[in-house]
Amino acid sequence: MKKRKIKGDGAWGYAFIAVALVVFAVFTAYPVASAFIISFQEYKPLGSTFIGFDNYTNTFSDALFWKSVVNTIVYTVLTVPVALFLSFAVAILILPLKKWLQTTFKAVYYLPAVASGVALSVVWLWIFDPMSSGIFNKLIGFFGISNQNWLGSSATAMFSLVFMSWLSSHGTSIIIYLAALLGIDGSYYEAAELDGASFLQKMWYIVIPCLKPTTLFLLVTGVIGSFQVFQNAYLMTGGGPDNATTMVGLLIFNNAFKYFEFGKAAAQSLILAVIIAGIAMVQFKFLGNDVEY
Repeated sequence: MKKRKIKGDGAWGYAFIAVALVVFAVFTAYPVASAFIISFQEYKPLGSTFIGFDNYTNTFSDALFWKSVVNTIVYTVLTVPVALFLSFAVAILILPLKKWLQTTFKAVYYLPAVASGVALSVVWLWIFDPMSSGIFNKLIGFFGISNQNWLGSSATAMFSLVFMSWLSSHGTSIIIYLAALLGIDGSYYEAAELDGASFLQKMWYIVIPCLKPTTLFLLVTGVIGSFQVFQNAYLMTGGGPDNATTMVGLLIFNNAFKYFEFGKAAAQSLILAVIIAGIAMVQFKFLGNDVEY
């Protein structure tokens, strides 16, 4: 009877997770396996041709692919550290407030995260409007600077996307940082105050070490999200001008749904996955040695 009961409990356990397993298999496992197969083919809806590693060799010899990788790296380096710093700074400022004020600020900062990305892009297109009606051009006009084509110039297009990222929603990171700050034992601060530690010393010797697991998590997820950036470049610049803002995600989209080179797009997506996995492993290797999970 005991053995039958254990088997019955196990069956019920599998029954409860069956829906999640089916969703994972249909929407994650199958697409990845299908992309792997397609990457070795010249894909056609009515009959594909096996071409071996041609899609990979063509990708590695494609100058535009490497330019998109460089653009993505530049975008990541300029956005992720600043986003972490801003989220940490805001969380520090919210921490001393009363609980109802903390809740209010968390709601305010998180609100843009639930807004439509298309709607936010429309607002930013108005801000970067190259005519005198654009907000940025109005601001620089007070200093006697002529109108700038922020999104239409190779010199300013990437900076415009980076600046947009700096001022976009950091609500999730702020909430995670604030939760981690609230989890630090107050006895650490009391001991530091008895030793006469300053605010900066508390930050350096208590807060930053205690938040290292949180920072590592946000850094890894931030880099992954930044390498997969698509929406901003697609809606704001379309990858231009002169491919100055073409990211890897946008290049894969164009190859698949603009030029219908599905095999090449699948190969590039798998290469991007390997790059992201390699960067994540390096981050865990050098930044996660003394982190307890």
